[in-house]
Amino acid sequence: MENEKRAELVSFLKAVPSVEFCCVYGSTLHPNNKDKSAMVDYILGVPDPLQWHSQNLKMNADHYASWLRLLGGAKLITQIADEIGVGVHFNSFVTWNDKMLKYGVVGMHDLVQDMLNWERFYLSGRLQKPVCLPDFPLFF
Repeated sequence: MENEKRAELVSFLKAVPSVEFCCVYGSTLHPNNKDKSAMVDYILGVPDPLQWHSQNLKMNADHYASWLRLLGGAKLITQIADEIGVGVHFNSFVTWNDKMLKYGVVGMHDLVQDMLNWERFYLSGRLQKPVCLPDFPLFF
């Protein structure tokens, strides 16, 4: 992947709280994809999703559905992800730098377990598409 594109992908990480892991995945990474309007998909691995969402709600409240913000905030977001979902909360249809993107936030423990043991198959399944692990410092 060209350095300019990689730098563009990494620059989004400056708009959110620190992450331990980031990958971009999906058809937008395929060299033959000419659709520049396609959504860019991120997976962000964080040490503590509750703390991360608390910080991100302060920085980027508009990334979240209004009912999640109003009814319970970070606690509700992480409870839904862990108890009803697959350990990942996605913020979809986020506009950033004239691009449409979505990003899933997952605890590092859950991410590693799904990659190693296919515990929920969700992330391991998504990462069977083209994947880019942007070069970035471990923490932003």
